[in-house]
Amino acid sequence: MPRMLDVSDEVRAEIGDEEADRLLAGENAPGSYDCTSCRTPGDSEQERTSTVLFIGDETAVLAFAHATCLPSQVVQVTEEQLQGAVKSITGDSVDLEPDKATPEQAVLGVTSGLVLIAGELHPALVVEPTAPVVRPGATGAGDDFLPLLIEQGFMPVTELADVPPVLHGWSVLLAMGQLHAVLQPGTNGGQPVAWWQAHQPLLVTDGWRAAANKHQQVLMFAAPVGSIGRQPREDLLREALDKAAANGKLVAAAMPLAGT
Repeated sequence: MPRMLDVSDEVRAEIGDEEADRLLAGENAPGSYDCTSCRTPGDSEQERTSTVLFIGDETAVLAFAHATCLPSQVVQVTEEQLQGAVKSITGDSVDLEPDKATPEQAVLGVTSGLVLIAGELHPALVVEPTAPVVRPGATGAGDDFLPLLIEQGFMPVTELADVPPVLHGWSVLLAMGQLHAVLQPGTNGGQPVAWWQAHQPLLVTDGWRAAANKHQQVLMFAAPVGSIGRQPREDLLREALDKAAANGKLVAAAMPLAGT
């Protein structure tokens, strides 16, 4: 059975027409896979699946993702990051000297959805990394994702009863109706820089865009890896957010909307 694969022009250009056609015909594509973005199972015979090509300094790895998580694209990474990606994709050990092995590089998964708070729908982004995030320079195996965000001004959330306070200096960049980046203050009062940037602009629904234009701000919720997961519907996303909040694993902030 042909796979429901998306192979973008840039991926095709890198792997060649012959390999791309074999993938689309189902010859080289796996039926089931673990999504390289959200790390939950997918099935290329049952749901649209994106081919994602990671290119390092010397190596390239083809991975698969739910089309709802990532578009088909080429991602430039360092060779060390690619070795981590190989390990996370295949579960195999890689040929790195033990004293040079690095933790898996966390990628930020971003989901958009509408969240009902105090009787009103608000546009929201939910951020969950694909691996534990450790403090720069730390050698332990803990997860510092939430403490790092709290230090930046995000507020812990125990229930989704009120709109979180505005985090000044941060903003959400929406351009041509698509989500491009989450911006944070630059150093020493300089130009804002991207805290998260889409490899390709992410589509948002008309309802999400209308709510963002109405409020002129976006709510951002963040949780450690494994707290939210890939939720196909907004009601399930809300349930996951409520559960994460109740477990003390959710922080949030409101950010002004940049763009239209």
